[in-house]
Amino acid sequence: MGITSALVLFAVIWFMTFLIVIPFNIETQGDLGDVVEGTQAGAPENHHLRKKAWITTGISAVIWAIVAGIIVSGAITVDDLDFYDRYGPPSTLETNG
Repeated sequence: MGITSALVLFAVIWFMTFLIVIPFNIETQGDLGDVVEGTQAGAPENHHLRKKAWITTGISAVIWAIVAGIIVSGAITVDDLDFYDRYGPPSTLETNG
């Protein structure tokens, strides 16, 4: 795995994790009883995005290390995911090794 593909993999994992973490621990205007006129009661008052970004970075680093380790070790390859034999003949690494 090259540097660029490692960075892209981390970015994808980071954003997917961030979208999961965002809804946790949101304090809405309705919860605090301070609804600004013209806004919805479910609008966030305190969203804690900086804290959530750091939490996301930590979780993503762990997930990325696991996924990158699996990819680099070759434990799972693209040929392992070919359930319908659509990728053609097996790679030369499998036939020679």
